[in-house]
Amino acid sequence: MTTTGLRADEGYAPVTGGVRMYWRSLDEGGTPLVVVHGGFGVVDVFGDVLERLAAHRRVVAVELQGHGHTADVDRPFTWDDLADDVAALVRGLDLGPADLMGYSLGGGVVLRVAIRHPEVVRRLVVVSAPCRRDGWFPDVLEGMAAVSAAGIEGMRQTPMYAAYAAVAPDVDAFGTLMDKTGDLLRTPYDWSAEVRAITAPVLLVYGDADGIPPAHAAEFFALLGGGLRDAGWDGSGRPASRLAILPGRTHYDVFSAPELATVVDGFLTVS
Repeated sequence: MTTTGLRADEGYAPVTGGVRMYWRSLDEGGTPLVVVHGGFGVVDVFGDVLERLAAHRRVVAVELQGHGHTADVDRPFTWDDLADDVAALVRGLDLGPADLMGYSLGGGVVLRVAIRHPEVVRRLVVVSAPCRRDGWFPDVLEGMAAVSAAGIEGMRQTPMYAAYAAVAPDVDAFGTLMDKTGDLLRTPYDWSAEVRAITAPVLLVYGDADGIPPAHAAEFFALLGGGLRDAGWDGSGRPASRLAILPGRTHYDVFSAPELATVVDGFLTVS
């Protein structure tokens, strides 16, 4: 699917800490959906998922501090700062209450938005992200421990670097992006108690071969009131939140899977 026939726009929004966040908008109407990429990502990593979702609503994809078009500033990456940036964009573009979707690192960011700024969130979609750091498989955590500019030569051979280099205002800043991202990924966190207090409906999406085990997905879902009881013959006991495990998908392809758009669209259009 292409953007043919969809209204497209882009720009920069001043958010917090001097960051000017890049955004790209597709189509119009409905409740806007704000989409946040994963670590080292750019808007284009989602493939045609954004176009599929824009068939029924305006989609606004953003690039976080130091990612893609968005220039870095003299500020470390923290979950709360990145979340505050997204919330400021929602307010600045007059999008809220909006639906939010984030993948991996972006999933953690939108989760923090729902916790810190519930007034800007209508519905939340968290794709391939845990609610506490040790929700990742141990080997994934080992990989996160090694993320730094020391590995930049290996990263230069990846599609992620190519996508960054194609649009970044300062290509030489990729090493700093690696250092800051590594520091963020190594920061301990457990948001379980705060997740229990989220009132917006939440859709959790994982691949069945993800970097996060299905057991953690079920635990996360339970914090949202899901999977705790039978819904009854008429479905009256069904929770507002949902859990989706996409078969045959991994952490590295779930974000661009066509079925992701189908599942998310169904969740967002619930009356």
